[in-house]
Amino acid sequence: MSPFLTAYLERLNWHGTPAANLETLRALHLHHNSAIPFENLDVLLPREIQLTDDALFAKLVTARRGGYCFEQNGLFERALREIGFTVRSLLGRVVLANPAEMPPRTHRLLLLEIAGEPWIADVGFGGQTLTAPVRLQAEIEQETPHGLYRLMQDGADWLLQFRHHDHWQSMYRFDLSQQYFSDYVMGNLYSAHWPHSHFRHHLLMCRHLPDGGKLTLTNFHFTHWQNGHVVEQVTLPDVAALHELMQTQFGLGTSDAQNGVTLEQLTAVMSGISAESK
Repeated sequence: MSPFLTAYLERLNWHGTPAANLETLRALHLHHNSAIPFENLDVLLPREIQLTDDALFAKLVTARRGGYCFEQNGLFERALREIGFTVRSLLGRVVLANPAEMPPRTHRLLLLEIAGEPWIADVGFGGQTLTAPVRLQAEIEQETPHGLYRLMQDGADWLLQFRHHDHWQSMYRFDLSQQYFSDYVMGNLYSAHWPHSHFRHHLLMCRHLPDGGKLTLTNFHFTHWQNGHVVEQVTLPDVAALHELMQTQFGLGTSDAQNGVTLEQLTAVMSGISAESK
C-alpha cells in the first residue's frame, strides 16, 4: 500500500485488507464516519479551505481534524481510487430545508461502479449523511447502520431521501454529469463565503458511532442520539468545556501547528457567534 493509504486506514482504525469490493466499501464508509468528524471550524476561524490532495491529507489525516463535504468526500474518493475502485465525484443541490428556489450545487458526493453496478457513497452530509453506500436504484428502501434511505428519480435528476419518523425527507438532488476540480473549488468557495451560508453562523459538528448512535454539536449544545432518540443532551458552560469536548467526544485534533485549533482561537469564534445572535 502507498504511504497515503496506510496513514488513511490508520486514521480510520481499520486493519483489514482493502479490496475493490462492496465489503471493503461498506467497512470504510462506516469507519470514516466514525473516525473523522464533520465540522466547519475553518469557515468560522476563518481559514481558506484548500481541496488539493496534500491539503486534505495534512488536515484530516495528519492533524486529525474533520471537515465538510468537499473535504470529506475528496479524501474518501482518493482512498477508494487507490484501493482500485472506479469512482468519481458528483455535485448535488441541498434541498433539506425545502428552499423556495432551486439552490446551487454545493454538495459533493461519490459515484462508484462495483461489478458493473452503480452505487452512491457520501461521508460528508453532517448529521444525516449516509453511513453505508446505497445502490443507484430508484424507489427501493435501503438500510444503513443509521437509518433508512431511498433514491427517487426525476428526469435526469436523482433525489436522496431519508426516513424521518413517519415520512420521507429529501436531502439533496443530483445528476450524473461529469464534474471537474474547478467545480468543487467554486462550490467550496460559495459554501464558505456566501453571507447566508449556515456554515458561517454556527459551529456544527457530527460523528456517527458504530453502534448506530451519533454525536452532534451546534454551538454549545451537545446531543447524543440513539436510534433517532436523545439519550443525552448538554449545554456546555464555557469555551474551555467546548474545547475539551471536541477532543474527547469527537476525537478532534487541536494541537497541529497549521491545522490545530487553540482555546484562544475557539474563544474568538464563539464570541463572534454569540455577538451575532444578540
